Order: sequence, then C-alpha cells, then structure tokens
Amino acid sequence: LSVDVNGCDGDEGEADAIANASLLAGFSESAEIKALLASLPDLHEDSVSRETGTERFLVIMDRYQEQPHLLDSHLEWMLNMLLKLIRDEKSPPLLVHLGFKFLYIISKVRGYKTFMQLFPHEVADMQPVLDLLCRQDPKDTETWETRYMLLLWLSMTCLIPFDLSRLDGHLNSEPGLNREPIMDRILAVAKTYLRVSDKSRDAASVLVSKFVTRPDVKQKRLGDFLDWTLTTISQASDLTMEGTVTLDGALQSLAQLFKHGKREDFLQYAPTVLQCLDQKKIAESSLAMLRKLGVKVVQRLGLTFLKPRLAKWRYQRGSRSLAVNLAQSTAAGKVLDAKPELESGSREEDYDIPEEVENVIEQLLGGLKDKETIVRWSAAKGIGRVTGRLPKELADEVVGSVLDCFSFQETDNAWHGGCLALAELGRRGLLLPSRLSDVVPVILKALTYDEKRGACSLGSNVRDAACYVCWAFARAYDPSELKPYVNQIASALVITAIFDRNVTCRKAASAAFQENVGRQGTFPHGIDILTAADYFAVGNLNNCYLTISVYIAGFEEYTKPMIDHLVSRKINHWDGVIRDLATKALHNLTPQAPDYMAKTVVPQLLSMATGMDLHGRHGAILACAEITHALYKVGAESNRPVTDLLSSDSIQGLKGIHQKVSKSFTFSIYTFFLIFPLICALIEKLSLSKMPFKEDPVIKVLIELLFNHCVWICSLQEAAVSALAALCEEYYQLQPGVADTHMQEQLVSQYLAALRSPEVLTRCGCALALGSLPRFMIHSKLQQILDSLQEACRMTQKEGFAEARRDAATAMARVCVTAGVCAQGSPDSAVCEKNVTAVYEALLDCMNDYITDSRGDVGAWLVTKYSRVLFLCQFKAPHILYNFIRMMCCLAQQAAEKIDRYRAHAGSVFLQLLHSTQPVVPHIPHREELLSIFPPAESLNWNAASQAFPHVSQLLRLPVYQYHTLLGLAVSVGGLTETTVRYSSHSLFEHLKGIQQDSAALLQFGDTLLRIFRDNLHNDRVSVPFLKMLDQILANSCFELFVSQENHQDLFHPFCVELLSLCKEEIKKSKDIQKLRSCVAVYCGLILFQGDVRKKILVQLMMLLCHPFPVIRKATASQVYEMLLTYDDVIDAAVLDDVMTVLSDTNWESDLTTVRSHRNQLCDWLGVPRPTVLAKVIQ
Repeated sequence: LSVDVNGCDGDEGEADAIANASLLAGFSESAEIKALLASLPDLHEDSVSRETGTERFLVIMDRYQEQPHLLDSHLEWMLNMLLKLIRDEKSPPLLVHLGFKFLYIISKVRGYKTFMQLFPHEVADMQPVLDLLCRQDPKDTETWETRYMLLLWLSMTCLIPFDLSRLDGHLNSEPGLNREPIMDRILAVAKTYLRVSDKSRDAASVLVSKFVTRPDVKQKRLGDFLDWTLTTISQASDLTMEGTVTLDGALQSLAQLFKHGKREDFLQYAPTVLQCLDQKKIAESSLAMLRKLGVKVVQRLGLTFLKPRLAKWRYQRGSRSLAVNLAQSTAAGKVLDAKPELESGSREEDYDIPEEVENVIEQLLGGLKDKETIVRWSAAKGIGRVTGRLPKELADEVVGSVLDCFSFQETDNAWHGGCLALAELGRRGLLLPSRLSDVVPVILKALTYDEKRGACSLGSNVRDAACYVCWAFARAYDPSELKPYVNQIASALVITAIFDRNVTCRKAASAAFQENVGRQGTFPHGIDILTAADYFAVGNLNNCYLTISVYIAGFEEYTKPMIDHLVSRKINHWDGVIRDLATKALHNLTPQAPDYMAKTVVPQLLSMATGMDLHGRHGAILACAEITHALYKVGAESNRPVTDLLSSDSIQGLKGIHQKVSKSFTFSIYTFFLIFPLICALIEKLSLSKMPFKEDPVIKVLIELLFNHCVWICSLQEAAVSALAALCEEYYQLQPGVADTHMQEQLVSQYLAALRSPEVLTRCGCALALGSLPRFMIHSKLQQILDSLQEACRMTQKEGFAEARRDAATAMARVCVTAGVCAQGSPDSAVCEKNVTAVYEALLDCMNDYITDSRGDVGAWLVTKYSRVLFLCQFKAPHILYNFIRMMCCLAQQAAEKIDRYRAHAGSVFLQLLHSTQPVVPHIPHREELLSIFPPAESLNWNAASQAFPHVSQLLRLPVYQYHTLLGLAVSVGGLTETTVRYSSHSLFEHLKGIQQDSAALLQFGDTLLRIFRDNLHNDRVSVPFLKMLDQILANSCFELFVSQENHQDLFHPFCVELLSLCKEEIKKSKDIQKLRSCVAVYCGLILFQGDVRKKILVQLMMLLCHPFPVIRKATASQVYEMLLTYDDVIDAAVLDDVMTVLSDTNWESDLTTVRSHRNQLCDWLGVPRPTVLAKVIQ
C-alpha cells in the first residue's frame, strides 16, 4: 500500500490527511494487452522490438501481483490468442517460444494452479502436446518457459477419463516400426524433466502427481515409478550440483504423489519410502531446500499412515463474528458464542497407530529446530496436520514435546519453530484450553526473547512468531477461555508494540493486539490504545518510546508492567540508542507512578549502577539521573523537595555513584568513554533536581572531575559543560545573583589560564566552559573573559586552531547573551558601550575568516557565531551597535556567496535587521532602497540560488554595498556548483545589461572590480573565481562602452591597462593550472581593446605559448585560435591563414625548443617583439 498525505486548506483552515491505497479497480490495460498479443507475429523477428514488447507485457502484468483475481475474466481470451499462435503450423519456432514466454508470465502472476485449468484438455490435445514437448531440448536455457508450460498443459490433458491404451491404437500395425505406448512416453518425459536444473522440474512434479495417480497408470506403473524414485534418491549425492537437482526433483514428486494420491493406494509403500528417507538422512543435508522437501514428504507420509478424519476432541469456538464480539465487550448479558462441550462428542473410534507415526513426529519436531525458516515453517504445518488425526492423549504428548522447544538450553531456532507450531495447533483447535496455563507463560517469554550475540542480538524472528501465536489465539478461543490471561497477554503485546527494537515486531504486536481487541473484546482499554498505537504509528521508534508510551501508561493496568520491562530488559540493552530511549521513557513515565519509581525502581537501579554488566551500568546511571529529575518535577508541582520522595539510602547512593564507578576508568578506555558522559549527565540532573549537597565535599570532587577530564576530550565536552553550568547554578550561588567569590575566582582564572594552552582541545573545552557559566559567575569578570575569548578568536597561521577559534567565538556569543545588554553599564557586568566595540570587531573578523585546510573551509565554522550577539543588541539597545555599515556590508557579502547554508544564515540576519520594527535598528544605509528590494511581506528562500541571487544582485546599484556584494558574487559566479554559477552569473549580467548606457555607473562598476582584484592579489580563494567571472564579463562584451570611448578619444582606457597589469602580477611565478588558464581567457577577452594595449596583450599571450607547462601552452594556442576567429581585425588578412595553420597544426606539448621557433614566427606575423629568455642571475 502506498499512502499519500496531502495537506488541504479548507474553509476551516484544517489540514486533512488523505490516505490513498494503491488498489486497482480492474484490468484497465486489456486493450493494450490485446494489441500487444496481436502484434507478436510482427515483433518476434526484431530482437529490440521483441525485448521491448516482452518488457512492457511484464510491467503491466506485475502490477497485478497483489490483486491477481482481477485478471480472471481476461485469462481465457489471452490464453486463446497465444495458443492460436502456438498451434499455427506456419508459426516459426521463435514465435512459438515467445508465445509460451507470455503464457508463463501470466501463470506466474495468477498462479499455475488456477491458470493451468484453462488449458484445453481434450483427447485430441494429448498427442500434439506430447509430441511438441518431446521435440524440445531440455538443456536449452533460452526456452525453459516453453517446456514449463507444456508440462503443465500435459498435466491437464492427463485428466481425460479414458484408458490411455485406447490412444495407442495398433502399435505394431506397420511392419518394422515399433511405437512406444503413450503411458511410457509420458513417464519417460516426466523422469527426464525431474532431473533438469530449471523451473521445468517443478512442473514435472505436478505432471507426476496428475499422471501417476490415474487409475490405469497407478495399476501398472505406480510401483515401478516409486522404485525408480527411491533408487534415484539412494544413489544421488547432495554434494554435487547434479545430485542436488536430482534429489530435489525426486522429493518433489514424492511430496506431490502422497499429497494428491489416495491413502489406500499409497499406504503399502509408505513404510518403504520412510525407511529410504531415514537411510538417506535428508535432515542432515546442508541445503535448506532439500531439508524442506524432506519435511514435506515426511509429513505427507504421516498423514498416509493415519486415517483421514476430523478429531472429535478438538476445540471448537463456534461463532467468530466480529460484530458479536464487539457487542459483548460493551453490553453485559449472556454469552452469545456457542461453545460445544468437549466431552459431549461421541466416543472416538479406537484404532492402532502405526509405529512409523512416532518416527514421523520425531522428524517433524526436529524440523522445528532447523536453522532455516522455510524448514521450520513446513515442519510446523506438518505438526498441525498430523496432530489433527491423532487421539487426544497422543496429541497432548505432541503439544508437550513442542513446549520442550522453549527451554533456555535451546537456540532461537527452536523457540521460533515452537511458536509457529503452537500457532498452527491453536489455529486448528488442537491446543485445548487446559494447556493454556502451560502455553501462555512461554509465549510471554517469547515476546521478549532477545539473545545477545557479539555486537548484535538474535530473537526478532522469535518475537515476531510469538505475536503470530497471540494473533492465532485471538481467532481460536472463546473470550472466557483467555480471560485469566488477558492482562498478561495485553501488557506483553503493548510492551512489544512500543518498546521492541525491531519495527516488524512492533507492527506484528500491534496487529495481534488489534486482532485480540476485535475478536476477544476483553483487552483493557483496547480501542483507546489502538487509536494511539496502530500499525502505522508504531513505525517510529522515538514516537513509541517518548509519546505513545506516556499515553498508554495512563491506564493503570499497563503502567507497572511497562516500567518493569524498561528496567529489566531495556536499560541494559546492547544497543545504546535503546538504552538512551528507555531512560527518557522512564523520565516520562515517572509522573504516572512516582512512589513506585522512588521506592522500588531507584534502589534497583542503584544496585545495577555498580554491577558487572557494562551496558546495565550505563543504562542504570542514566536512568537514575532521569528519574531523579522527573521526581523533582513531580515534587515541585506540590512544593515538595525531591528528598521527600527519595529515601536517605537512595540519596546517599546517588551521591556516591561516581566514586564507585571511577575505578573502572583505569581498566578500559572504552569503559571510560561509555560511562563518563553519564557521570556528567548525572551531575547535571542532580543539580537541576536541587539535591541537598550544597556544603558537601562531593561538589568540589565533581568540579575537579569535570575540569580534569571533560575539557580535554572532544567527545565529552558538550556533556561536561552542561553539567558544569547546572552545578554552578545550584551550588555556587550564595543567594540569588550572588556567587561564591572564592570558587568564582578559582574557576574563572583556571579556565582563562588554560585558554592560552598550546593544545587545541584544551582551548576548546575551556572556551565552552566559560560560555556555559551562569550570569552570577561572570559578574565582575566579564571584561576579563571577553578579552581572553577575543584573543582566542584571532586568526592564526596554525591551522590546527580552527576548532579553538570556533568554540571561542561560540563562547563569546554565549557570554554576551548570558551577561545581557546595558548601554551605560559596567564593562565587567554587561555588554555596554565600552566593550561592545571590541566584541563586534572580533565577531566581524570571524566573518572574514576563510582559512582552509585538509578538511576544507574550516573558517566557515565561525561565520554564524555573530548573530546571537547581534540580535541581543538589536532588541535590548540598538543604539550601541558598532560600525553598522561594515556589519551590513559583511552580511551582504555572505548573502552573495556560494555555500547555501551560510548564505541563508547571513540573508536571514540581514532581513531581520532590516525589517525590525520593535525597535527599529538605526543607521542602516539605504534603508528605503533595501526595503524596495526586500519587501517585508515577501518570503525569500535564501537556500535556493534561483531566489536569492536576483535579489542580492540588486545591491550592486547601491554604492555602499557594491564592493562587498560584488566580492561575494565573484566567488559564486566563478564557483563549481552548476546551479549557483548559473543563477549568480545570470543575475550579474542582468545588472550589467541595465547599466550599459550609463557610463558613470559602468565606470564605477569597473573601478570596484579593479579594487577587488587589487585587494585580493594572490588570494586564490578570490582571485581564481574572480578571473573566471572576468572572463564571462568580457566574453559577453559588457565593457563595449569603454571600447567605443577609447576609439572615439583615441586614448587608452585606464580600465584595461590596469586590469592587464593586475593579471600579469597575479600569475607571476604561479604554478596554479586553473589560475593560468583563467588568465589566458581574460587576455583573449581583453583583445577587444585596441591600440598599444592590444600589442601588450599579444605579447603576454606569446609568452604563455612557451610556458613551462605543456597544458598551458596547448590551452593558450586553442584560446588564441578562437580569439582570432572571433575578432577579425587583430591580424592582417594576408597572414591570417598562416597564423591559423601554425596554431592548429603545431604540437604545443613538444619540447620548448621546437615550440619556441613556431612562437617566434607567430610574433613576426603579429608584429610584436619576440620574447627573450632572461638569464638567471647567480649571486
């Protein structure tokens, strides 16, 4: 099913969730299929058309895999059309095979049992089908569909009610010609195809079941065929591929024969077949398919040994109407379901059970423990079938043997097989209510079965099968029979539905719970729970643990079982995610049973927290922290301290956990990294819970613990700083807003000193620790802290300090937010006019941090750290904002750059400052023009380049923003991302197109370009994309106005002269291939400027034709060739052909001596001086 959820805005403004199931109403493609089948004679000759038609037919038919019954009314005409092609004598073999391939596709979708019944099976059909089948090559891998369908067709023709000897006629009527009887021919064909390795083997077993069970054939050939089959089984070996295929075919034929044959015909052969199978030891084969077939044959033998009868002792529920059951759950009165008395049936017929049945049952019980699911499932069905024919006493012994599978000495395979067998027994009414007292406890254990195996666990299949048992019991038993076990089963299913790690088990439990609610009608609060925990809702694990569990725990029947399950099974789970979710769930469930948590659960957890199981210790510590905090919240609602809820022993246990577990740190690094974050979480939660440790020496120990370990280890820093903040807030505050000065001085000085450490992790940890301190701890120390953080933010050549600068910027923003803003306040206590300048200088410098290393643009980590301080000042004291022009320009630059998330962040900050009305931010340059570009009512997706750049490029019209906006656009236009390049360049050219006739605006734009180039010489982050952008601008003739002015005034335009000078300086001694190639393209674009500057450009290009790098020489020649094709006034027409020939035919990647001679010839033709090689000066 596919579910589409569409939000529809109606008049009520509500979003309706509409679930559309992909159900088909009928065979809508019948006309297309009919046309396709009619065109097969034309398609089959062309391989492409044949494959296309086959694929289209396959696609259409596959749509009906889940609803094959929709094809039923169309099967006959499709079959007739294909058989018409097959029967036509003029049809070539390729067309015949194609027709059978289409027949196979139909049978695969609808199922061969249904489809084969439509084959014509008149007497006249047998001989042609048999002849056609005999002409096939069993080894041809391309035509197996033909053989498969012919075998099925032959199986149907074997059902004709005439003795086959009548079809033979006079076999020896012609002298010298001995014809073989049809009976022998069919048997020979069946034996041949039972040994093939393709799917025809399956069809051959169907043929055997239909043919050998005919009255005339079984009388003459049954014994011989069984002898052949048993001989084949005895002689074949499952160690070879050929032997495996042979065994598979023989076992399939036996299974089909004993399934479809009459008991009286096969009873005499059953002991011999069973003996042969015992000797072959099929159950010990390494191939699952052979073991499965062995189980199928054994169960069919068991059914043959036993008389076919319906056990009169079986349990019969009677009415199974859902409507009746639901009515019973809401209305009191007499029970409407009729359940016959078990003892009221007539006395069972007494007869001797053959000895072989014990062997059969033993093998089936062994199959329940097989390592493959398909074998266990077949064995479970066999147990159900055979038990249904046994007397009551023997059937009860079988049930007892099945229950033996649930021993803890057995593997998960045995548990799974046992669950499947119990479900089959219950579904067939063979598990009497008297056995429920033994069965229900083991099913409850199976619902929580989880066996750890290395880094994972086994048992999800067992839990899924246990849910199937509960589903089967809901259908099998009267509500009164299951009433004593309702609460246990309901709680177990709810627990599995919301707490199981495996989503299939959760959904299976939800389905079983739903079935019990509907069929039994006795599950407590069943409808309410199903509404919250339906089949789809339990798909999300977080939702199950944190939301659904809270709702269900509101019903007291489920509260304690859920808590006990979390404590006993989930907080010690091998998966850390489950442990974490379990502890959060316990936190959420605490308000439902606070006394039970405080008096029972917490002491239990404290003993687990110091146990030997590492995972149990991990979950118990975290659970103690979460439950304690939840108890504090519960007590706070009634103004009671947490000490009123927890016993003194529990409080002492919580206080001493860290001392008991710290001994394990020296033994294992893994243990340290697993447990220590939990100690931090425990410290944080105990502090938030206001535990009475204020004057206790344990606080000093905890502070030292946090400093000595957590600030040095990156993965623990976040947990440590959270714990530090909570601990200081609770235990170092003498009175509201007043810190313990001794501890304040000690902590702050300790962290400030470590902030200058040469170790990057130490700097990171101390910076984050300073940023986490509460306000009273930084009071009177603010200026000192800010100075140190500003120093740590400054850019350094040591690339390893990128994380330290990032965390220092983060801490500075947090400290400023914590301290608050007071314009006239003291710089030691608040952000004010005296210290805001330095803060903004440091943060604005972070915005220009573009340092890169092997990890990429690490400077970008600092880009987003300024916004928190900016918004703080905006709302508290906008008039103290410093250097607002620079800040807005930096934001404009970031909003025009290439990285989406940073562009989006800068753009959103820019708009918030611009659109702020309470209060209005002062000193924004060009406010009115900005509001026209970015109207407050317009929503802008800054992450989308198609929306961002058309707006940002309009800032180029505003002189204040032009430099920084163009600097950001240069990086985007010359970038690598296709979408960013396309939209940014389009927006830039739209702006240039609008100022083509405005010489002043174009001149200002050119000056800005040159200033950016001049300021970023040899800064590859800017210069390389800048050259790419410049190439695009020149290629689009955006400076045509400069060229016309130059020609009119007969002067050199200063733009091109300075640009040429800057390009020469940029590539001087450069070995950057990308930069050199971009500069060549710029030179070729500058050629549109005439006069002496053109000569200088040509000289530079000629020099690049002899560059040391062959790839540059080749690229230059190619670019110059294209340039001369574009600009026909660069060179005299008389030598143009010669120049073009040299440029195109010369191998510019050859040695420099050869290349230089060609280059010098070009210089002569172009009229520029030949470049000379400068001799190296040795000093």
